[in-house]
Amino acid sequence: MEVFIRPNDSFWYYSQLFDIPLILIELSNPQLNANQLMVGQSIEMPGYTPTNYQIKGNDLIWKIAMENNIPVDLLLLMNQSIDPANLQIGQTIVIPQRVNSLIISDFDNYTFDKMLGDINNLLAIYPFISRQNIGNSVMGKDLVELQIGNGGKQVHIDGSFHANEWITTSVIMRFLNDYALSLTNKQPIRGVNMLPLYNDSLLSIVPMVNPDGVNLVLNGSSAAGEHQQEVLEINNQDEDFSNWKANISGVDLNNQYPALWEIEAARKPDSPQPRDYPGPYPLSEPEAIAMANLVRERNFLRVNAFHTQGEVIYWGFEGFEPEVAGEIVNEYARVSGYQPIRYVDSYAGYKDWFIQDFRRPGFTIELGSGVNPLPFAQFEEIYQESLGIMLANLYL
Repeated sequence: MEVFIRPNDSFWYYSQLFDIPLILIELSNPQLNANQLMVGQSIEMPGYTPTNYQIKGNDLIWKIAMENNIPVDLLLLMNQSIDPANLQIGQTIVIPQRVNSLIISDFDNYTFDKMLGDINNLLAIYPFISRQNIGNSVMGKDLVELQIGNGGKQVHIDGSFHANEWITTSVIMRFLNDYALSLTNKQPIRGVNMLPLYNDSLLSIVPMVNPDGVNLVLNGSSAAGEHQQEVLEINNQDEDFSNWKANISGVDLNNQYPALWEIEAARKPDSPQPRDYPGPYPLSEPEAIAMANLVRERNFLRVNAFHTQGEVIYWGFEGFEPEVAGEIVNEYARVSGYQPIRYVDSYAGYKDWFIQDFRRPGFTIELGSGVNPLPFAQFEEIYQESLGIMLANLYL
């Protein structure tokens, strides 16, 4: 919400007036120097939206403030052009409304376009969340990374490496919305005060690694554009893409990493398929390259790749995992009820490569149970199971 600075105003005063943590206001306005604010400057106030109100007979500014449970000066700040002693019937004023519920309301059939719309809405209300594009899909869709936090401990979560596991994106976006809402309303999540975690950590989120594939699963072959005939041929002319895991080129993005890739290549399909084809060589796909570059450019203490299904957590790779990974996965298991599995006969995955090349903890977390794609009816249960993991990722 846009606010215009008055004489003697400060970020500190606004934090008291709006009851918003000072750090959230500062990070919502990174272009401004908090010690050199100028009268008339525009700033972004997180956690609020403006609502128009028409003055009625016998309205008084203090009465309107009381009815809306806000300080009088907050109304005066938002309506600097009015004469509070001479309100006119029919005159329109702005009443700031605190956002106290989720912005995202529909997590089902969570397409790339739906995600982008929700991201835009979140950034408008919570400008302390930052966004950047880390690359593009085969079809040119942005691979979006979101960041939330102000600490030096960098941790990462991603979802929808596999197209028909799109519900992982819904889970991650729900957590991001809950996190931001908790910060601006000073409400804990499961008893956890989120502001100290915000100040201690920087959470990197890539909610949808495979946007072309997700749209193909949810919208059918028409979503493939110029690749339509190609995907239909790969899928045996079947318009049902519910079993499609690969990107739009028929490459399994979680079989793309140079971590014993040759083993997967020798035993998996050698041509594009709805699933399991590891590609012509490691890191052949732009989505896999973007995720690799993200890790190379950052200092992540750990990465967490969300998949479905099985309610298990894979956490080892060829003995390269550090000892602390065992402690972390035990906490993940405690808060989720999921089963830790150290080694499995699978290679070339994102967490495998991260563990191998960086010797840091990496986890593949299989949400929910059943047959992919999991029915959306499981969403709330899956979210509650994974919520503990996402919190632990911040406090460990």
